[in-house]
This record gives sequence, structure tokens and C-alpha cells, in this order.
Amino acid sequence: MQKNKIMLVDGMALLFRAFYATAMSNYYMVNSKGQPTNGVYGLVKHLFTAVHRYQPTHVICCWDMGSHTFRNDLYPDYKANRGAPPEELIPQFDLAKEVVEALNIPNVGVEGYEADDCIGTLSSVLSGDNEVLILSGDQDLLQLLQPNVTVLLLKKGYGNYAEYNATSFTEEKGITPSQMVDVKALMGDTSDNYPGVHGIGEKTALKLLKQHQTIEGILENLDALTKGQRTKIEENLEMLHLSRQLARIHCEAGITCSLEDALYAIDDMKMAAAFDDLEFRNWRKNLIIQQEEKIVDPFS
Repeated sequence: MQKNKIMLVDGMALLFRAFYATAMSNYYMVNSKGQPTNGVYGLVKHLFTAVHRYQPTHVICCWDMGSHTFRNDLYPDYKANRGAPPEELIPQFDLAKEVVEALNIPNVGVEGYEADDCIGTLSSVLSGDNEVLILSGDQDLLQLLQPNVTVLLLKKGYGNYAEYNATSFTEEKGITPSQMVDVKALMGDTSDNYPGVHGIGEKTALKLLKQHQTIEGILENLDALTKGQRTKIEENLEMLHLSRQLARIHCEAGITCSLEDALYAIDDMKMAAAFDDLEFRNWRKNLIIQQEEKIVDPFS
């Protein structure tokens, strides 16, 4: 029997990418109600493009639920370097979820966790009996690669992806997907604002993990390291372990979504009402619904 093909969409990543693609030119697609819609429109374009390309049977969209998560409890400075989102983006968070709902795609999120954790949890549960595709622009999600799981990283423009499975990742990076967590624990993450081990960058982190496999392996072989590497790790040991907790995607977020609810089946009238209400210009011309193939072909 053919497996289901389930696409897990990182709604936050798509919305942010779509927003900033035009916001840099001060183009926000403000409708007659004063609502900026550039991020929502671009999210739909990204979503439909990926659906047309990969033709999933089911689609689920995952979201952050507020800025405070369990990682802030572990490390108060987690993502503290990020300012407030632009005022033109703020109303689009709710608008995006409303549009996704109008497409009969479930919105999934849980307080205290990030969208990544929701994707990780669903991927872990669903990949045993199904093919899972993860659509995002966030390389952190590569740690979720395993049999039956493919990560599609958005590249510049629409319809361009860096596709990874567990084998291709290891061939390119020289490490396994699970070792990505230890790489980030060692080198830190400036975007998420945790330091890892001061003085150890990606090149050294990869070298150490290729030699010793895990952080535990490195710590068991400190005498084999250079004096500088050993000193840096010993002086930052507590932060090393904390950084690993921050880097690891939590795959037990207590979240579920039934496949029946996630079946990809657009209601044309419901979609049209949502797009017309937001005053998406020329969407009837630009979004062609091909019912016989049950796919959406955007901007052909």
C-alpha cells in the first residue's frame, strides 16, 4: 500500500521569509482595511509552490505560540538579541493562520515550545508509517533527518529548494544528522543568542565530532585535544551542556494532529472568500487550481 506523504510546514519560517522579501523595498501590500498582507501572500505562494512540486497527501502547518518557551527558562538570554517584529508584520501572524485554516490545513502549536519542536514531535510520530517532508528555511531542522524524513530548505526565490535526506546530509557534511546538535552545542548560535564554547567555531566543532563522535567522546578524550581546545572546553563546560539542551529540538511536545484533519483538500469557495477578503490582487489569474490533479499551481 502506498505511504501517505505528509508535509510539515514551518509557518514561522515561511511567513518571515515572505515578509522580508518585499519589506526591504517598503512594499507591504496594504489593503483597503489597512492590513498589510505581503507576508501572508508570500507564505501562500511558498506553500502552493511546494505542494505543486511534491504533491503531498497531507499538510500540517506549525507555529510558535508566543516568544517565551522552555528554552528561556533554561537560559533567560535565549533569543534576547532579537528586537520586536516590525509593526507591519505583527497583524500578519493571525492573518496567516486564518488563511491556512481557510485552506483546510491544520494550524498546530503549543505554548512553551517553538514551531521546530512541533515539527520534531509530529515528524517523530508520523515518520514510522509515512513519508514526511519538512518545509522550512531553518537549517536546525536538519537534525530531524532519518529514514522516511526529508527536509526541504527554501532557497532564494520560489520553487528553489535544498533537499536533504539522512544519506545526502552525511555525504555533504561528513556527520550524521543527530551530530548537528553537538556541533551547535560546541560552536553556539548567534541567531538564537547562546554562546556554546567560546573560541570554537564550526570548523573545529566538525573536526572534533568526526574524530570523537559525540560531546561525551570529546570529554573522554580531552588529553588528545590541543591545549587550547582543552582549555576552552574545560572553561565553558557548563555552557556546553546548556547549549546542547538549547540546540536540541524537543520531540515530545505533547502535540498531535489526526491524518484525517490534515488531508490536503482545498475548498474552492472557502479559499476564494479568504483571498477576496484580504484583497489579494489577481489571485484568480495567478493561482490556478487543477482539480483533476488535486494540486495548486501558483504563478505559472
